[in-house]
Amino acid sequence: MSLAALAEAIGKSIGYVSQIERGRSEISISTLKAISDALGVQISWFFQGYDPRVPEEHGYIVRREHRRRLDFPGTGIEEELLSPTLTGEAELILSTFAPGARSGEEPVSRMAEQSGFVLDGQLELRIGHRRFSLRPGDSFRIERGELFTARNPGTVTCVSLWVIAPPRY
Repeated sequence: MSLAALAEAIGKSIGYVSQIERGRSEISISTLKAISDALGVQISWFFQGYDPRVPEEHGYIVRREHRRRLDFPGTGIEEELLSPTLTGEAELILSTFAPGARSGEEPVSRMAEQSGFVLDGQLELRIGHRRFSLRPGDSFRIERGELFTARNPGTVTCVSLWVIAPPRY
């Protein structure tokens, strides 16, 4: 797909799409979702990684150094796919939010149930019209199709573990 066709499909300028492609512009989760929809793939397709040198581990093991990562330049959010494949019933994601980082201004929804656990820092979730402040040891659930946003209102990095079922990032 050409840059022009992709830009038109997601309602953004060609220049902006080009900057995203070269890693020079930040991208929101909602824009990444629009891109994945336009390309006919799930967002998780953009994750990179896995070590092909150890074929017997493929589909079973994810070594720390070979986690597939998805970085949202300029947003302060990085996500790592912990699941060995996306063919199971769920996917496991490690999300890191820098202080002040947010998933986007506009709420998003996924056609999957999401549950999570805060490992470190603070996480503020807005689910529908409700707002929740979570700290280490707290867990959460977002129903399929519910609109939500996530942000780190704290001064230290927030690390949270997300389970998405079925795997539809």
